[in-house]
Amino acid sequence: MTAIVGGGICGLAIGWYLARAGQQVSVFERGEAGHEASWAAAGMLAAQVEAEKGEEGLLPLLLEGRAMWEEFACDLAAASGLPVDYRDEGTLVVALDRDDAESLRFDYDYHRSLGLDMEWLTGEQAQEREPHLAPGVVAGVYSPLDHQVDNRQAMQALKAAFTAAGGTLHEHTEVSEILVNQGAVKGLVAGDEKIQADTVIIAAGAWSRNLPGLPDSVRPPVRPVKGQMLSLRMPPDAPLLSHVVWGPGTYMVPRRDGLLIIGGTMEEMEFDQRMTAGGVLDMLRHAWETLPGIYDLPLEEVWAGLRPTSRDDAPILGPVTGDHGVAGLVMATGHHRAGILLAPVTAKAISDYVLSGSMDDAFAPFAPERFAA
Repeated sequence: MTAIVGGGICGLAIGWYLARAGQQVSVFERGEAGHEASWAAAGMLAAQVEAEKGEEGLLPLLLEGRAMWEEFACDLAAASGLPVDYRDEGTLVVALDRDDAESLRFDYDYHRSLGLDMEWLTGEQAQEREPHLAPGVVAGVYSPLDHQVDNRQAMQALKAAFTAAGGTLHEHTEVSEILVNQGAVKGLVAGDEKIQADTVIIAAGAWSRNLPGLPDSVRPPVRPVKGQMLSLRMPPDAPLLSHVVWGPGTYMVPRRDGLLIIGGTMEEMEFDQRMTAGGVLDMLRHAWETLPGIYDLPLEEVWAGLRPTSRDDAPILGPVTGDHGVAGLVMATGHHRAGILLAPVTAKAISDYVLSGSMDDAFAPFAPERFAA
């Protein structure tokens, strides 16, 4: 039996892949499945726009994850019978003044040097694509392949698809111990019940490092990075945006039902998920500077989530091997801001490992042992 600790998008996607392959699999979630980082995200599939210097080794994985999403969304909708709002209008990044434009041109030149499909726009061309942008927009970049998905819909669909495939979901069930004996995983303790498992997959996001019972030598170096977000309500028949839009200090993600999601902060605040006046003020101010029409929109919701961030900002994927390895223990955590984007490729890589006993060499840079002392 395979036990998965964590019912976020990666944990449930791995579980779904294993269950539909005929495996006995249970997912254990301390709260409601999909209601931590996976619920708090904006659902951007922005492998190109978010590519940063120093992370070139991560880019192929991000691009692969993005390439898999359209088929993943179709399969998920078919398996669950629920909508998964995958949208392919693309992403627009805009500059509001000359300094912004210089920074945007630097990023554009870097992205083009990587062979990424990006288009430089004048301010007028950017406003042709999104007429409600601020009149002072001076330049933009269009990334046609950076799409979006409604992550909350995807989570509801994953829960349904996983259980329909025969998986068992234990919500509001905290794992109190990972059982390890003589260098091998034996199962876990959930509540007062001891559960035997040949394989235990750690997909507990920001909480992965703190799971009781993990030997100190294999605890994944994952910390929480707080992100505050909010949403406004647009008229569904007259939305202010149709693309995902990034502006200085902000990103905005329109949903088909009229929601406009605005984010997001990046804060090293441990496990503090409280909203702050300053965070909300900054998000609204930056968004208003790029899209002035939000001024009169009703405020729908505010929330904060915890991005599970590894020491090098890259995911931790695969079996725990090496001198201090634990047979049967597998990591699928540390996705930072790319958990939604990387869910399909993570699910395929980890489920393939459980089924075949081997990991593709492409995932070697993300193996847990890269952090071994």
